[in-house]
Amino acid sequence: MAPYTRLNYDGRILVSKTNTSNGEVDSSTRFEYHQSNDGSIVWAEYKGGSILKGFLVATVQSDGSLDARYEHVNLEHALMTGRCISTPEQLSDGRLRLHERWQWTSGDLTAGSSVVEELPITSGSYK
Repeated sequence: MAPYTRLNYDGRILVSKTNTSNGEVDSSTRFEYHQSNDGSIVWAEYKGGSILKGFLVATVQSDGSLDARYEHVNLEHALMTGRCISTPEQLSDGRLRLHERWQWTSGDLTAGSSVVEELPITSGSYK
């Protein structure tokens, strides 16, 4: 992975590439990221696949990782919550990939890992 440089998350759309079997996010889940003007807070709204509506809020750590908390409502209308540490990687084409270690704070309290990646941009908009 490239060394940390401050990344701009604002307006980026990411989708799940991999997830452990105890996760609810899949390749149909889209995350729309935002970032505070000073760059210290990142948040996202997400939905798709088994997620009806979700929210994530994170603080940017000194090493560039995101310390996040998330909550969503799944297709069974269960409210699910968790915490996540995301390590960013800037891809050679400028897109963003996040390597995530997460744990449920509701339900079975299990942990997992996932990777989410920014969609390619063509002609100024996402594919």
